[in-house]
Amino acid sequence: MDYTKVKLPTHVAIIVDGNGRWATNQGLNRSAGHKEGFLNLKKLTKYIFNKGVSYISAYLFSTENFKRSKVEVAYIMNLLTDKLNEILEFCHEEKIKAVFSGRVTHMSDKVIKTMEKLTEETKNYEGKTFNICFGYGSHAEIIDATKKIVNDVNNNVLNINEIDESIFNRYLYQELPPIDLLIRTGGEQRLSNFMLWQLSYAELYFTKTYFPDFKEEDFDKAIYEYSSRDRRFGGINYED
Repeated sequence: MDYTKVKLPTHVAIIVDGNGRWATNQGLNRSAGHKEGFLNLKKLTKYIFNKGVSYISAYLFSTENFKRSKVEVAYIMNLLTDKLNEILEFCHEEKIKAVFSGRVTHMSDKVIKTMEKLTEETKNYEGKTFNICFGYGSHAEIIDATKKIVNDVNNNVLNINEIDESIFNRYLYQELPPIDLLIRTGGEQRLSNFMLWQLSYAELYFTKTYFPDFKEEDFDKAIYEYSSRDRRFGGINYED
């Protein structure tokens, strides 16, 4: 695919879905699917950034996912712990700035410290930002942002009459540009409480392909579809 001839999104978001079902179809336990999903995310992230996308937000684990079995949640947490240093090495190699979105309430001190190390060591990289959404929920993000705003208003740090969309955006977990393209793998066609504020005018692309099987050529198809759409942001193209 010739990327010089397509309309390229600045911010791509991916709802990583289907890892467990992929593993079940392979006759494996669900944990094996999460491991394979991580390996694919690493390859796909490199490919997407190298094509010229500046921001990637990946939905890896939601606030609601804590309702899953204790065995599966524990495995995912241990996988994150094991892979954070590998992610750090990857970010250094590719000059990627890593940030995290989500609540750390259920995470161990070891995970939190490693997250902080990752963000600190990559904070000066420019041009590529990888937003890792873990323990994330959009309702929680909006509530947390509102609390911070109320606190700043009460402490005379912020004038309530100055609050607009731009100001509110600064109080979210990360100050990122709006999402242009959302990709959801695994066959489901819903947003699942993911970055609802940032998705307001995003183009949505759903595929039945489970995430471990979502490869570079599948991303190319999503970009081709995105490039063919007419994004009017509520306006009208009077030349049509």
